[in-house]
Amino acid sequence: MLSPPTPAAIVPADLRAALAAAIDQVNGLVLGKPREVRLAFTALLAGGHLLVEDLPGLGKTTLARALAATLGLEFQRMQFTADLLPSDILGVSVYDPQDRGFRFHPGPVFTQLLLADEINRAPPRTQSALLEAMAEHQVTVDGVSHRLPAPFFVIATQNPVDLSGTFPLPDSQLDRFLLRLSMGYPDAGAERSMLAGRDRRLLIQETMPRLGADQALALQKAVDGVHASDALLDYVQRLLAASRRHPGIRVGLSPRAGLALLRGARAHALLLGRDHVLPDDLQALFVPVAAHRLVVDAETDRRDAMARELLASVAVD
Repeated sequence: MLSPPTPAAIVPADLRAALAAAIDQVNGLVLGKPREVRLAFTALLAGGHLLVEDLPGLGKTTLARALAATLGLEFQRMQFTADLLPSDILGVSVYDPQDRGFRFHPGPVFTQLLLADEINRAPPRTQSALLEAMAEHQVTVDGVSHRLPAPFFVIATQNPVDLSGTFPLPDSQLDRFLLRLSMGYPDAGAERSMLAGRDRRLLIQETMPRLGADQALALQKAVDGVHASDALLDYVQRLLAASRRHPGIRVGLSPRAGLALLRGARAHALLLGRDHVLPDDLQALFVPVAAHRLVVDAETDRRDAMARELLASVAVD
């Protein structure tokens, strides 16, 4: 039996150093949030998308902009509003009298990193315009499919749904996000550093890229080489099965959720310099991957609590 590849074989030393420098740089811009920064890089390496949910003013957009500046990817920001149309995101075909035909004008989704700011301020019809883009890395307009650049990474921010002027994201849209995280208030030390330091926006504008598109794609490819044992797969299956029979959960986790959890765990292991997945990786990712995919009997803010209960109820062995 062939042994799993070593970390050096999966990720060359120069690429590991660039990734470490990128993480350090984002941590220097988003103070006091190392877990959230690690999860954001996990979403990128796993080839997924990231949903950041919290109250206004807690650093959601700062995290997205810091990632964009550090990754050196083509970047577009869209402010989602109640009057935003799908064509404002995807693009539109316009008749060209000179060519006597329709010409497609790409929308802002044709970028490598899209910041969908306050995504739940747009109505569901506009939110759903991103479904194909996030799942298939393409958009279809007037029956013609158009490929998106690679890598394609969506970072969406949203405010809690009990704030005025917000529309809850439908479950089908939530399922397209690999991870959901909340920023929370900074600790006293990080908050003091922000108050005493320079404006975060100015610091981000002066930031130099630490990773590029080719390096990001290489890291995503390297995630495929991270080994997950049969015992780990058994653990994932037990978690999925437990979610489908847990009291208070009306709809448990789908096989696609299991694939997302495993892909995220592989990326998490790679970030930590390992060539194999440990139960610790699954446990670190379970709530951010699973909670927003659960349909519970209680209010939506009980999803995180239900996910934690699930994780605690399933033994590793």
